[in-house]
Amino acid sequence: MSASSPRSLLVLNERDPEHPLAGGAEVHIYEIFARMVERGWSVTHLAASFAGAPRRAVVRGVQVVRLANRYLYYAIAPFAARREMQRARYDLVVDVLNKLPCLSPLFVRAPCFAIVHHLFGSTAFNQVAAPFALMTVLAERLIPRVYGQTRMLAISPSTKADLVARGIPADHVFVVPPGVDHSAYRPGSHDARESLILCVGRLERYKRADVALDAMRMIVECVPAAKLVVVGEGAARSALEQRAHALGLGDAVRFTGFVPEEEKIAWIRRATVVVNCSEKEGWGLTVIEANACGVPAVSSDVPGLRDSTRDGVTGLLYPFGDAAALAEAVVQLLTDEAAYARMSSAAREWAAGMTWDRVTDDVESLLTSAIEGRRDAPRLVASPFAL
Repeated sequence: MSASSPRSLLVLNERDPEHPLAGGAEVHIYEIFARMVERGWSVTHLAASFAGAPRRAVVRGVQVVRLANRYLYYAIAPFAARREMQRARYDLVVDVLNKLPCLSPLFVRAPCFAIVHHLFGSTAFNQVAAPFALMTVLAERLIPRVYGQTRMLAISPSTKADLVARGIPADHVFVVPPGVDHSAYRPGSHDARESLILCVGRLERYKRADVALDAMRMIVECVPAAKLVVVGEGAARSALEQRAHALGLGDAVRFTGFVPEEEKIAWIRRATVVVNCSEKEGWGLTVIEANACGVPAVSSDVPGLRDSTRDGVTGLLYPFGDAAALAEAVVQLLTDEAAYARMSSAAREWAAGMTWDRVTDDVESLLTSAIEGRRDAPRLVASPFAL
């Protein structure tokens, strides 16, 4: 669908896709908002700056205004949004609750809408220094008071449940998971004998790739040819490489560092199994990307991942942090050809209904409803969750 007349959005999110630390959240919002620009919407994004970045840029049709570095961004963004609203007319402010909330309903006199990937809660203390983690926890406690009347998009049932548990009315939260680019993510011609296990994503402490390393010691005892490839860069990489060395994994583990998107896709299409060991996710976009390639996932049984990974159908869940259970699940998929074929087929079918065009249809319906102040629930077509 398309808006009946041109609409204008002001988006608040720390990073744009050109930021060196951009991740799945930026993929998500730009796949949507770039399509909305193509449909006639005007979108301006207030983002954080980074070394060497121009103050203004156009990224996939979205007007990006970079305010300050990531440490000052949250102090500046609410006031910059208010100034921007005074300078130009915007129909809606879209506040992406991805790191810290910008608390836009307190600062702008316009309808607001929130997109929520996941909230950190106590897991923040496993990711950043205690003062910053405490600031995150305290800021999240403001969400029910500040956003209590704001409609929200949650990318998984787990994220919705977290919001509702914190005091957001359930009928204000709509679940629409991210899509996947099926023209890029499609089945490859991997060699089943290769037994390639892939861990892909930012290497941060809460992603817990160390559990995959611990599991590899047990996996290679059952499947000597198994290889683990860790694709991605991040603050935890050095510690992970040291751990792999200490475990004596040798050639059984390879760290690629950051790779371009095309190379990441090539690794996924070549993989036999994708593993995700995170402590918490909003959804698990790499799970669905792998599924679209016919690759089952083995994921920790935590919020978000238990939504994207259908246990026993498109992959397997294991208790968070249990390296032995992870190893057992991976070995099952590497050795049980019938179970693997069944889950590979189901994974492709599961991912097939998740397209960015359909997701954009749903988001456009939600944003139009928020602009027009309608209280009825719009009909959603992309979400497989009846929430």
